[in-house]
Amino acid sequence: MNHPNPAIVAQAAVRRLPRWALVLLCLAYVCAGFLGREAWRSEDMAALGYMGALAQGVTSWMQPELLGLTPDNGALLPYWLGAWAIQLAPSSGVPLDFAARVPFGLLMALALLSTWYGTYYLGRSPLAQPVAFAFGGEALPTDYARAMADAGVLAFVASLGLAQLAHETTPALAQLAFSALLFYAVSALPYRKVGPAVAMLVGLAGLALSGAPALAVLFGLGGAVVHWREQPEEASTSGKLPQRTWESLAMLLATLAVALLAKELNLWRWKIVWPSWSWADWNGYAQLLIWFTWPSWPLALWTVWRWRHQLFTLRMARHVALPTWFALVTILATLLSSASDRTLLLALPAMASLAAFALPTLKRQVAALIDWFTLLFFSGCGFTIWVVWIAMQTGVPHQPAANVARLAPGFEPSFSAVALGFALAATLAWAWLVRWRVGRHRAAIWKSLVLPAGGAALCWLLLMTLWMPLLNYAQSYTPLVRTTAQLVGKSCVEVANVNPAHVAALQWYGHVDLQNRNPTTPCPWLVSEPGLDMEVSEQIDTTVWAPHTLVRHPVDKGEAIWLLHRR
Repeated sequence: MNHPNPAIVAQAAVRRLPRWALVLLCLAYVCAGFLGREAWRSEDMAALGYMGALAQGVTSWMQPELLGLTPDNGALLPYWLGAWAIQLAPSSGVPLDFAARVPFGLLMALALLSTWYGTYYLGRSPLAQPVAFAFGGEALPTDYARAMADAGVLAFVASLGLAQLAHETTPALAQLAFSALLFYAVSALPYRKVGPAVAMLVGLAGLALSGAPALAVLFGLGGAVVHWREQPEEASTSGKLPQRTWESLAMLLATLAVALLAKELNLWRWKIVWPSWSWADWNGYAQLLIWFTWPSWPLALWTVWRWRHQLFTLRMARHVALPTWFALVTILATLLSSASDRTLLLALPAMASLAAFALPTLKRQVAALIDWFTLLFFSGCGFTIWVVWIAMQTGVPHQPAANVARLAPGFEPSFSAVALGFALAATLAWAWLVRWRVGRHRAAIWKSLVLPAGGAALCWLLLMTLWMPLLNYAQSYTPLVRTTAQLVGKSCVEVANVNPAHVAALQWYGHVDLQNRNPTTPCPWLVSEPGLDMEVSEQIDTTVWAPHTLVRHPVDKGEAIWLLHRR
């Protein structure tokens, strides 16, 4: 039974989004967060420590370690990329932590590019095309696919959960880039051969080497099934297998090869955490899904509903089936993972693509509601960021300045004319965008996602310019490390029960001489993680070590290390 196509799009609605505007938006979004900051707490700092150890040649490239501590994510390639960048960095003038971030900025750009081209080729598929009008005037296939791709990238940039995690030097960003590359490869396979084939091998291998071999296998298997199910109507009747069947078999072989590669490199590390049945946990998952994938998730659900008849047929509609598979696999993995937000990050390209295909079926009232909500939300966020920055610089208004002083004791504001210039430019661009959107531009089908993407980029850029000193103070280990380094001086320091992030921070930013315990050359100091109630850990022999100072982070009192002196 043939069901009607829900997409009714005229040629006038697929007007081109200016390339310069889209490129500038993506460039500003990528650069903000990679420039001018220190490594932030936990995963970001720990990853930088492993990269530094590899670059210095003090650990094995096949099993990175940091004073005997190994990463628990099973990743290799992200640490290799950062280490190679550090080794290739000029000997002077370039901070090594910035050099390590360069390949990750390129990975973020790869994710954006792959999302655009993946959505573009899905928009080219026959079942995705809008209804043909009786007297012509419907959107041309190439123009329609380009409009869907523009909308997909806008939805991707607008995703609230993308901002921080996509600007850290962690395996999560590498997984995002390679999953988006794999998404593009399966999407483009009916129209290109060499490029998608290479992208598929790189995407599968990159995912496995970045610590996600199970997701690589599931994405590969599902992509092969979707590609095989969308058989053209003129399938071969000569007794030979159709070309798409051979291509699907090749995808299965590539997936099997990557699975074997991961096994040989010992990358299969099952860390399934079964969700509990408590209301608090499921409420937490629901809130994470809602805010992390906003505004893509309601549009994605609407796409699946409106295109459901094209999805559940013998000839599967790949423009809905493929991103739905990628999103469902990732959401299920999120429920079974201890790092839920970092796992959910991989769903954003697919959900952005699904969100784009909701636009041809979206009612005008819904689009207006999205515009008004976005306008109020991001304008309010931008206004708040400016008010707090002015208060930090001048002390007026008094209440925001007092809040900053209370929440970040010891922080001293600084002024940067360059940061102020970028912040002013971003704010003026937002004002121009709002003025453009409230005008009469009903024809552009991607118009409903312009304000969400522009607002997300605006607030992220304002945070990474005006608030960067404050965020560096609050999110980095610098205050904690500075205090520790002053106390120990040039003496060597032994470590016991210390997490990799603290080890990396003390080495990178404190230049502390950390060593494992060695009876032949004992050190006068010892650092250790606190135990229960912030007391000295029970694993520490207090007959040898006398507690000296509990060094706390000024912003997060739960972030602390014990400094002990040899008796």
